[in-house]
Amino acid sequence: MARILVIEDEPDLRQVLEYNLRDAGHEVTSFAEGRPALAWTERESMDLVLLDLMLPDISGLEVCRTLKGNPRTREVPVVMVTARGEEIDRVVGFELGADDYVVKPFSVRELLLRLRAVLRRGVSPAEEAAPATAPIRFGALTLDVAAHRVWVDGNEVSLTPLEFKLLTTLYDRRNRVQSRGALLDDVWGASQENITRTIDTHVKRLREKLGPVGAYIETVRGVGYRFVGSPLEAGKLREAP
Repeated sequence: MARILVIEDEPDLRQVLEYNLRDAGHEVTSFAEGRPALAWTERESMDLVLLDLMLPDISGLEVCRTLKGNPRTREVPVVMVTARGEEIDRVVGFELGADDYVVKPFSVRELLLRLRAVLRRGVSPAEEAAPATAPIRFGALTLDVAAHRVWVDGNEVSLTPLEFKLLTTLYDRRNRVQSRGALLDDVWGASQENITRTIDTHVKRLREKLGPVGAYIETVRGVGYRFVGSPLEAGKLREAP
């Protein structure tokens, strides 16, 4: 069971979401506007936010930006729900840190499956393979998959759950090229209609946060991305996406 915050101004849709989420075993709190929802997040905890972009008081994008900029809520997954389905809208949402983007009208069954996929992203392939008490050291990079923490040259780097999932997935498959489609399926947990810019945007942001260790993630032109097999290989194949 997860505690889900729903921010949706359409009363009928909000009721449908509340009913189906509760029927699936989740605890639901809902708001029709963004500002009271943000005030609630300052007092309460949640496992996921289901966020409409077109709200009557403030933009859902602003709500997402606020949540991701607050240390208290930045690790909480955000799934955007909107009637705006153009690629640029989705890219902006992902750049702000959204974990998934669902376009109206949608199937409630599909939405529940995608929410379940987002909620399950806390466990990565590397985490399943590594002892919980043994951080992974790879050159200047240190990964503690059990604690979901990352260090570069001894300095901790703050990653979102999605960025951490992307990093550990690439690391777990190091020295093997991963296509953008495979990463969409395995990291996002559901098809994003082959929006390759989604992957490129997140890899670019991840590289920037990792600084010199960002070179461990190589671009293989026309194919996808590859985590180097050895720290000494970094930079040999890298090209800007």
